[in-house]
Amino acid sequence: MLSFILTLKRLIEAFVKAFKSPIFLSLFTTLFFILLSGTLFYTKKEGWGVLDSIYFCVVSLIPTGVETNLSPVTNLGKVFTMFYLVVGTGVMFITLLSLGKTMINTEALEERRRTKNEK
Repeated sequence: MLSFILTLKRLIEAFVKAFKSPIFLSLFTTLFFILLSGTLFYTKKEGWGVLDSIYFCVVSLIPTGVETNLSPVTNLGKVFTMFYLVVGTGVMFITLLSLGKTMINTEALEERRRTKNEK
């Protein structure tokens, strides 16, 4: 449990630091609008609930292999999903990569400060 709390603390610190970068802010905003558009589409056109739509949109963009047991039924929904996944997966990947880079840079900076203070 302690490990989870420390990891969550580092993640939150990385988010705060990453949001100071205009590139990350742009990526995160773009990702938010992609998720919003997917949620609205699946809610209106496929008739899914809001929570199911959000769940499908987020899980579909993270390459985990999690089975959602949800799939579009309409032809429009299938076409939308193809474009949604092509665009959204790339934006999600770059956003997560940028966040990970911020976490690594933050930890490296803290390590340098610790070793400098020890000398």
